[in-house]
Amino acid sequence: MTPRERVKRAVLFKGPDRIPWDLPERWGSDFLHVGCGPDPDWQPKVQTDTRWEDEWGCIWERLPGDKTMGQVTYHPLDDYSKLSGYIFPDYEDKRRYENIKKVVGENRDEKFVLAGIPLSLIHRLEYLRGHEAAWTDPYLYPEELDKLLDRICDINITVIERLDELGVDGIFSCDDWGLQNRLMVKPEVWNQVWKPKYKKVYSFARSKGILTFLHSCGYIIDILEGLIEADLNVIQMDQQENMGVEVLSRRFGGRLCFWCPVDIQNTMVRGTVEDVRRYARKLIDAFGSFNGGFIAKWYPSPEGPGHTWDKIEAMSDEFVRYGSSFYKN
Repeated sequence: MTPRERVKRAVLFKGPDRIPWDLPERWGSDFLHVGCGPDPDWQPKVQTDTRWEDEWGCIWERLPGDKTMGQVTYHPLDDYSKLSGYIFPDYEDKRRYENIKKVVGENRDEKFVLAGIPLSLIHRLEYLRGHEAAWTDPYLYPEELDKLLDRICDINITVIERLDELGVDGIFSCDDWGLQNRLMVKPEVWNQVWKPKYKKVYSFARSKGILTFLHSCGYIIDILEGLIEADLNVIQMDQQENMGVEVLSRRFGGRLCFWCPVDIQNTMVRGTVEDVRRYARKLIDAFGSFNGGFIAKWYPSPEGPGHTWDKIEAMSDEFVRYGSSFYKN
C-alpha cells in the first residue's frame, strides 16, 4: 500500500494497512507538505527584521531578537468603508504553484501531498480588521462581514482549482477556535456565521476528490459536529485531554479522522516516558478503531511547550510499533 493510499484509507475509514504517521525524520512521514508561493510581482512597502508587510497589506511587528511571528499593528480593513477599494492578493497566477508542480512531479514514493491554503478565516479576519472587530463583527457588521468572508472563500476556491490541476491530495489550514475550557465564540454564532463558509470551500474541494484538513487548538468539541456537516475530513488537534479522548471517540469516531500527537500541554509535559507511550496507544485505540480514523503526528516546535527528546522518541516509537501492527491484530 502506498503512503497516499494509506492516508486516504485512514481518512475515509476504508482499512489502511497500518496507522499513517507524520513524525520526525528518523521515523519518516506518509506526507509531502507543500504550499503556495508568494506573488512574484508583489513588493512590500515595509520590509525590515522587526517590521514588515504581508501580501494582504497587514503590517507586522516584533521586538528585536524576538523569534515569534510577531503581531499585526496595522489592519488595512479597520473600517469597512475601505473594502470597496481594497486589493486582494492574486492567487490566479500559476507562478505561485511552480514548486508544488515540481514536488508532485518528483513524488516517486507516492506520498500523500498535503497543501496549505490561505483559509484562515478568523485569524485572517483579525489581521485585516483587528482583534476586537473580528469578534464583534457578527453582531455589529454582519452584512459586511459576510461579503468579506465570501471573498476570502472565493480566493481559496481559486487555489483549490489550481491544486486540483496539479494532483494535490489534500488541503490544510489553521483556525484556533478554542480556549482551554470553552469555545471562543457562542456555538450558535459559529454555526450561523462560520460554518457556511467552511462548507463553501470544503464542499468544493471534496467535489474535486481533495480531502480537507483543519488545525484547531483548544476546547473545540462544540463545533466538531458543525465541521463534519461542513465536509471536513480531518481535524488536527494538539490537545485532547481537555475534552476527553473517550468522549471525542464516542461522539465523533468513525465520522471524523483525528490527526494528533500525544497531548502537547499535559502528558507530553507532565507525564513520564511510560505515560507518553500509554497515551500514544490510547489515541490509536480510541480513534483508529473504525477501520481507520487516526493519523499519528509529532509537534514540530517542541521547544515552546518544553517537550524533551526522550518523550518525543517514546511517542514516535510507540506510534510506529503499535501503529504498524494495529490493523493486523
